[in-house]
Amino acid sequence: MRPILVPLVLLAFVLSVPAADDKSPGLVVDKDKRTITIDAKVAPRKIEHPAYKGEIYPIEVIACWPFLGEPGKGGEKAHETVVTIDVKLKPSAVHKALEELGLKPGEPVAVDGKEPKGPRINIYIEITGPDGEPKRLSMDKVLLDPKTKKPLPKSVEFRFTGSSMIQLDPEKPEKTYGADQSGTLIAVYPVTEKTVCQTNLTLKEEKYLKLETNKEVLPKEGTPVKLVIEVPAK
Repeated sequence: MRPILVPLVLLAFVLSVPAADDKSPGLVVDKDKRTITIDAKVAPRKIEHPAYKGEIYPIEVIACWPFLGEPGKGGEKAHETVVTIDVKLKPSAVHKALEELGLKPGEPVAVDGKEPKGPRINIYIEITGPDGEPKRLSMDKVLLDPKTKKPLPKSVEFRFTGSSMIQLDPEKPEKTYGADQSGTLIAVYPVTEKTVCQTNLTLKEEKYLKLETNKEVLPKEGTPVKLVIEVPAK
């Protein structure tokens, strides 16, 4: 039975990673510019639900699905994100788009002391500038330490790790792309393996580097923006 089982599992993986095309809402791949542009919105920094105790949690991810009224619905990290993306956009479609731009996923981690692996990518939030023209903000402009006002260090790298595969039904061998279950697209810290991209930070840094959005440069919550993933030239 084993020689038959392995191909079925691989087939389940292939089917869970759809092509990045017009069926992926709000996603545009530009192979010439080596970019992936995604429709997004500036996320609320406080989720009005008793489960979150009225608290504002430090930023742990850059992009994920929004909160959909109850914990467990929508993005698992919606209370800790910079922007939200359409719930109809599967993170696996972004994985596929990065592969189409020539990258191979590395290794996601959610273990203390271990560094995520993968090819480097650049992440930007594109807003409308004062002159009406698009303006890209790098993450060191978007994120800061609310106590010291120091920005996210420029030494922080974003990497295409790919997501872990998860088995939703213990009675069935098929596995699915984990980020398609969590709704997490880009994580700052390795707090989950169910994401498409992580940074080179470990959980050690998460303990003392607490981040908040820079409201002086980021538009108000709910404002439509673009999330831009850029593959650096080789």
